[in-house]
Amino acid sequence: MTIVTLLSRNVNLSQLSKLRPCTYGRNVRFFVSPTKLEEHKSLEKLRNIGISAHIDSGKTTLTERILYYTGRISEMHEVKGKDNIGATMDSMELERQRGITIQSAATYTLWKDHNINIIDTPGHVDFTVEVERALRVLDGAILVLCAVGGVQSQTLTVNQQMKRYNVPCLAFINKLDRMGANPKRVLQQMRNKLHHNAAFVQLPIGLESNTKGIVDIITQKAIYFEGNFGEIVREDEIPKDMNAEVNKRRQELIEHLSNADDTFGELYLNDTKITEKDIMDAIRRSCIKRKFTPVLVGTALKNKGVQPLLDAVINFLPNPGEVNNYAFREKSDDECTQILLDSARDDKNPFVGLAFKLEAGKFGQLTYFRCYQGMLRKSENLYNTRTQKKVRTQKLVRLHANQMEDVTEIYAGDIFATFGIDCASGDTFVKDSKLDLSMESIYVPDPVVSMSVQIKQSKDRDNFAKGINRFVKEDPTLRFHYDTDNKESIISGMGELHLEIYAQRLEREYNCPVILGKPKVSFRETLTKPCEFDYLHKKQTGGAGQYARVIGIIEPLPPTKNTTIEFSDETIGTNVPKQFIPGVEKGFRAMCEKGLLCGHKLAGIKFRLLDGMHHCVDSSEFAFFQAAQGAVKDIFQTGTWRILEPIMMVEVVGPQEFQGTILGQLTKRKGIVNFTEVVDEWFTVIAEVPLNEMFGYSTELRSSTQGKGEFTMEYARYSPCLLEVQEQLIRQYQESETSQKSKINYRTN
Repeated sequence: MTIVTLLSRNVNLSQLSKLRPCTYGRNVRFFVSPTKLEEHKSLEKLRNIGISAHIDSGKTTLTERILYYTGRISEMHEVKGKDNIGATMDSMELERQRGITIQSAATYTLWKDHNINIIDTPGHVDFTVEVERALRVLDGAILVLCAVGGVQSQTLTVNQQMKRYNVPCLAFINKLDRMGANPKRVLQQMRNKLHHNAAFVQLPIGLESNTKGIVDIITQKAIYFEGNFGEIVREDEIPKDMNAEVNKRRQELIEHLSNADDTFGELYLNDTKITEKDIMDAIRRSCIKRKFTPVLVGTALKNKGVQPLLDAVINFLPNPGEVNNYAFREKSDDECTQILLDSARDDKNPFVGLAFKLEAGKFGQLTYFRCYQGMLRKSENLYNTRTQKKVRTQKLVRLHANQMEDVTEIYAGDIFATFGIDCASGDTFVKDSKLDLSMESIYVPDPVVSMSVQIKQSKDRDNFAKGINRFVKEDPTLRFHYDTDNKESIISGMGELHLEIYAQRLEREYNCPVILGKPKVSFRETLTKPCEFDYLHKKQTGGAGQYARVIGIIEPLPPTKNTTIEFSDETIGTNVPKQFIPGVEKGFRAMCEKGLLCGHKLAGIKFRLLDGMHHCVDSSEFAFFQAAQGAVKDIFQTGTWRILEPIMMVEVVGPQEFQGTILGQLTKRKGIVNFTEVVDEWFTVIAEVPLNEMFGYSTELRSSTQGKGEFTMEYARYSPCLLEVQEQLIRQYQESETSQKSKINYRTN
């Protein structure tokens, strides 16, 4: 018979639904929600964790349940926000409206006398930098997997990021209540696709709509979650029909642990009786070394399995003192020495902190920090080791989503924020200006999608500049520049959703609606055959006139130089005085700014000035400038011109099963395949594709490869475009010119 014990005084049974469990075992125990968390725990009582996964695996729902069961919030709300409130960690209006996480959000809570700092990260690949910088400063992570979807594309990306920063993790197979849930298949995918040495430490009691609870393989007890919100945790005997499977999975767990941990392996080989403590200690040691991944199960939406997951965070993931963090000091000979930072929570060591995220807050720029060494007090000065600038910390806060709580001191291992510090993401800060240390920065992937951006109303220009400057500073994967060739603003990011979100934020936060469109391609126009010219510019309007004659050849350059223009003065004698030669060159280069066929620049041509004539009174540099322009205009009419288009070198990587599909897509986009290779069920293809055909390819690639395909592209060369493309460009240019002229005539009339 299960015994219910109430730990708080003056609590009756009618109040059970308002209480929070603090542990589970043979007795169910409760504590009343804490009003304020203790600010500074010892190092062993601190955990910094992130929650990462593929899209819609239940990260934010899981965080909401964690905050509820730990007493951080008094009510739970759903991610989609059907009650117009939404999840606590999705504080942005766009997040609640779309039901997705856009920005990583930080919070901290208390469980079993341990302070836990949590960062909830986005799942979309478009916001991958949010995961990147979160994992950079965390000591451990929970890898959430969907019991139906299993290991998906972004799971692979997140796993790679954890590997990059050497972050230990637990796996939590979520959504056991969904139709088609199969945690055994997910475990197999973890071993095959992620190459994790993983094993179950829990098993589900029932699946889909019959999910009743879980079995703890280590303690060999069944755990049930009762009450309106699963807040009552009850332990019982394992169902008889599951005894065989539990014994089998326990043996499997022991075997995987013996391969990962030498101490445990000796116990296993010597046939020593293995206790619960032996298994727990072995899991902790091997998990911290990233040699073993314990797999837990549950369903956050149905309030099952969250409390045991919190216990696993405390039992298996490292505290800040168990993780080695290094800083680098530069030597005089361009070499760096590696220095191990001391994570003791005292002021004996000099302060070292890393700014890992920037955000515009109510009181100015909010900078998220992780303290790696020493301590920091409110109003103390810090030095940015990159810029050597001194700044003052006016305000120190700990974060709970979009809410802030003031603190006076910060110690090693803490995640906090401060205002009014001008810096970049990844900057290192110290208190002692002589302490020349820098920490490893954050990996920032290159943008893959570019779009043109146009302001709807010219009066919003200032708001647009403010918004873009802020977003580019906050998000290193967002780039903005003005294309002088095509006279349009270009915004680049990690995907179309990424850019669409920022366009909506410009309208919501800065009242500046914008139009996103396909960016123009920088075509070029060139000659195919040499053309001779002999042009006389003569003008008499009373007084000093204008007289200049230029004779020469305009010829195409070889393909290796088809992006440049050249001018050559080959005159002999004084027919064209040397002081007028710069005027000829300026006139030629001015005409190269806009071609006749489609209005793009001229390229791949050489202007050879062979001879000419001048007048001792009427000739001037300007007259020769006009003569050079007239000569180019004549060759516009008499020469044979072609349009050149940029060709990109595209490298696509994806699972071998999609190789045929991807090759078909590249061929359809007029691509020429140069190289293919298959390694470990992944293939790489390198092809040359016209840039004009590459728009929308990232979306097509992701949808056709279940999000697993990736591509990079870089400029290769300019090459003549197909005649049908040339005719289309000429027609579009002529239509736009006609439209422009009609608008001018209308305004004039």
